[in-house]
Amino acid sequence: MSHQVTIKPSGHLFHTQNDETILEAALREGFALPYGCRNGACGTCKGKILEGSVDYGSYQATALTEDEKLAGYALFCCARPQSDLLIEVREIGAAREIPIKTLPCRVQAMEQVAPDVMVLSLKLPANERLQFLAGQYVDILLKDGRRRSFSLANAPHDDELLQLHVRNVPGGTFTESVFTQLKEKDILRFEGPLGTFFLHEDSAKPILFVAGGTGFAPVKAMIEHAFHVGSGRPMTLYWGARAKRDLYMPQLPEEWSRAQPGFRFVPVLSEPVAADMWTGRTGLVHEAVLQDIPNLADYEVYVCGNPAMVEAAHRAFSARGLPEGAFFSDAFLFSTDPKPAT
Repeated sequence: MSHQVTIKPSGHLFHTQNDETILEAALREGFALPYGCRNGACGTCKGKILEGSVDYGSYQATALTEDEKLAGYALFCCARPQSDLLIEVREIGAAREIPIKTLPCRVQAMEQVAPDVMVLSLKLPANERLQFLAGQYVDILLKDGRRRSFSLANAPHDDELLQLHVRNVPGGTFTESVFTQLKEKDILRFEGPLGTFFLHEDSAKPILFVAGGTGFAPVKAMIEHAFHVGSGRPMTLYWGARAKRDLYMPQLPEEWSRAQPGFRFVPVLSEPVAADMWTGRTGLVHEAVLQDIPNLADYEVYVCGNPAMVEAAHRAFSARGLPEGAFFSDAFLFSTDPKPAT
């Protein structure tokens, strides 16, 4: 059954078909609502139901609490209308203008930058370029119909090759094949660009980037884009990893620090080993931010990592005065989950 959905405050209208979720219908009709994992794990797509009723679907309790449900909130990647709806959600105006394509690509280069991280450089057909926003991702389309999502680590202006940072996850169908079977000149297929985690350029506030592990990939794209357009906004990158070897591209943000007066890099290790001889920051990466900045009211924050890290950062940063509209995140999952990004 079709239902009409009205978006506040824009007044935009769209209609759901068959058993579509609110998010699926909105994207199909060209309205870019915020989303990340698309499987009820990250909470990025959370919005308010002002009128009407929904089937909330299956989701993780950390992404939508019972108190939030009572207050009218739902996860639009899971919720399916049971009537016409009036919803309240922030739309992403820039992304809706970008077409989503399904394209082949050739593996141009493979560089193993850590024991469990491979950098893939993918080349599109000669007559193709992928338009995307810094921070978005693509879905690699597997032969059995499954998808594996990876953030684009290159900035939009540097689009001759698409760069993915792939972590080898034990039992991961695609990631293990990257390390054991994939070779240069192999052909892959992907769909993209996808996602609403990208750099918002309509603000002059200083930016805090918080990355966990290969969550560095979309952050790298955003930072390089900001440099390219001459943003001038002060930026600090907090990159968290377990041991020193997991900071798989430390020379890059170190170079940014030397070349860009408004940029600062803070690496944080949670479990440094003796061989690291680590004298830098230790602990959880989001806690390093809290130690440095007692009040976050005047900042914008971009966080990418596993769902637990993203949720902990959101909760802690909100308690330190960060406005709700100033927190942007991408929570990624591994293994058999629908979006095991980066």
